[in-house]
Amino acid sequence: MNPAISVQNLWKIFGSRADRIIGTPDAELDRDELRKRTGCTVAVKDISFDVAPGEVFVVMGLSGSGKSTLVRCLTRLIEPTSGQVLLDGEDVGGCDDKRLRELRRHKLAMVFQHFGLLAHRKVIDNVAYGLEIRGTGRDERHAKSREILSMVGLEGYEDSYPDQLSGGMQQRVGLARALAVDPEVLLFDEPFSALDPLIRRDMQAEVVRLQRELRKTAVFITHDLSEALKLGDRIAILRDGALVQVGTPEDVVGAPADDYVRDFVREVPRAGVLTLRWVLRDAADGEALDGPEVPAGTVIQDVVPMVAGSDRPVRVVEDGRLLGVVGRREVLDVVASAEPVVSSR
Repeated sequence: MNPAISVQNLWKIFGSRADRIIGTPDAELDRDELRKRTGCTVAVKDISFDVAPGEVFVVMGLSGSGKSTLVRCLTRLIEPTSGQVLLDGEDVGGCDDKRLRELRRHKLAMVFQHFGLLAHRKVIDNVAYGLEIRGTGRDERHAKSREILSMVGLEGYEDSYPDQLSGGMQQRVGLARALAVDPEVLLFDEPFSALDPLIRRDMQAEVVRLQRELRKTAVFITHDLSEALKLGDRIAILRDGALVQVGTPEDVVGAPADDYVRDFVREVPRAGVLTLRWVLRDAADGEALDGPEVPAGTVIQDVVPMVAGSDRPVRVVEDGRLLGVVGRREVLDVVASAEPVVSSR
């Protein structure tokens, strides 16, 4: 399957003559040393990754790690210094202004932390704004906007103004505005970080629900690990503009690439993220194999009640094939451990 988005050797360096740094020994300096020597700052450093169609790809890191710069480079809201961004195989960097506007209007939509709603316009006209820019007629764009507002739980608020809504409701309007143009790719730049924790949790659940229904390709920027684990099919972790690790939530929690990632995931309850694939083993000689069958993708914590009071291991299966077994010892070791789990497979 061809990637929906392909990022290849992407750099963004701020400062004069930034393009002359790439390919020189200065490019290997750490961020602080480079700034002292050249006055330039590396925000994105030689990053490559692909995003599959329908995938939610989460980019996370601490403040200043380059994640927001990265997502803006994907649409050339910030011009990359070097590298390529391909959207369905088309080089975004090679687009002239007209073609770039077409991509932004028809293929891409962005949801920002700051809602950017038009205060003097009703909710329905905020949602319809992208369609209006396209030239869609009023009746058609309002009909589409009502459909999307219903989808995000704002039916009945069409004639309200943004300042009459709560922060969570305003962010739903922002999400509806992005969805109304039916983009192929959604880009989220820390959209929920300004919301209260309970509202933030509701919005995360809303994104999960909509993704199940719509299967949009999405790149989601966050600094919150729990949000990344909840939303991401895969997670990319940045540090000082460089890519440290890319993997599934299981990969990141179960096999952190280095101490930086290990510190990120140290407090994560591993039994709530890792699946049975990480702890299964071959059946020992003489071990009964009449235990219940459980899919390999089952999260470990879900089998705790099943194995806690039994001497029989569960049989871990995938596509009708027995992969191995998991018993009480393997499950309780993960539940009790605060250390990364080394997969036996």
